[in-house]
Amino acid sequence: MAASPGFQRWAGSFFLTRFIARRHAKELFDLCSGFVYSQVLYAGIQLNLFGKLSNGPLTMDELAVAVDLPIEGTERLVHAAVALDLLEATQDGRWRLTVNGASIAPNTGLEKLIEHNQLLYRDLLDPVALLRDPRRSQTAIAAYFPYGEAGRPEDVDPVAAARYSDLMASTVPPLAEEVMDAYPVAQHRRLLDVGGGIGAFLTLMGEKAPALDLMLFDLPAVAVHAEAHLEAKGLASRASVHSGNFQTDALPTGADLITLVRVLLDHGDEVALTVLRKVREALQPGGTLLVVEPFSGIRGAERVGDAYFGLYLFAMGRGRARTIAQHQALLRAAGFSRTRIVPTRYAVQTGILAAQA
Repeated sequence: MAASPGFQRWAGSFFLTRFIARRHAKELFDLCSGFVYSQVLYAGIQLNLFGKLSNGPLTMDELAVAVDLPIEGTERLVHAAVALDLLEATQDGRWRLTVNGASIAPNTGLEKLIEHNQLLYRDLLDPVALLRDPRRSQTAIAAYFPYGEAGRPEDVDPVAAARYSDLMASTVPPLAEEVMDAYPVAQHRRLLDVGGGIGAFLTLMGEKAPALDLMLFDLPAVAVHAEAHLEAKGLASRASVHSGNFQTDALPTGADLITLVRVLLDHGDEVALTVLRKVREALQPGGTLLVVEPFSGIRGAERVGDAYFGLYLFAMGRGRARTIAQHQALLRAAGFSRTRIVPTRYAVQTGILAAQA
């Protein structure tokens, strides 16, 4: 019935259904136009449009000069950004940031993620071809990540590892804030962050809990950057960095809190189970594991877990977003008997699952 053109015309005119019909029509058009919307956002980032407006409203002519575009191009970009609720007009005819636009302006991590998504868009130019490719080894996303083809830790290119780690570190602060507000990290004695990159998450946890001892485990090509980062943050006396491959090497022991921040998401079930078993062996009796990543099937965040990450990780060639039940099954298989969901404010970006043996 919903597919009938006659019903659609009636529903769009009848006073009890026309608002619903119009909403569905807008949603369908948004699906058709989503790529254009994302490119408006990307253009704004590339031209520093939001940064230029962060100090106050500007006229169209001033904006054209600020972003170095012809006036016609500036007008098209500005009006597109207004339609997407990123900019708005002032009463005196200038243009300023909306709440959404203002949220982008100072957010370096979000800017880097928006720029990074261009690789994914390149891979999705022919989505059917991507979905039919069982290897997906030639995708731009797969080429970006240094761990995909490296069979051993020493095979990872240090330059590629640093580039990837820098991107991940820039997106950590809002996620870390969610963890700090949702879970009492300070009640623990020693934290081990497995796959912790350059230590961005560990640094924020250490600043939140001054008495907490800090440990980080990652590949040698990454660990060297973590040591420098932690020293620069004044945490070297409280922190120890350990290098190795969590698929083959034992994890350092002594921690009563271990975190896996967006680690399991990047791997298939076999590797995820291996990591969880090693975490279980390394964790102090009575200690806690926090799995921190977007989850699949979360009400209100389905598009992030199942649409965005579903195709992103498919293009990457490994990993997947998992439901809470799927995570719990892996945790039980690894020897964890008790799990609980830790509520967060923004499930769209951060889910937390706590587990104990």
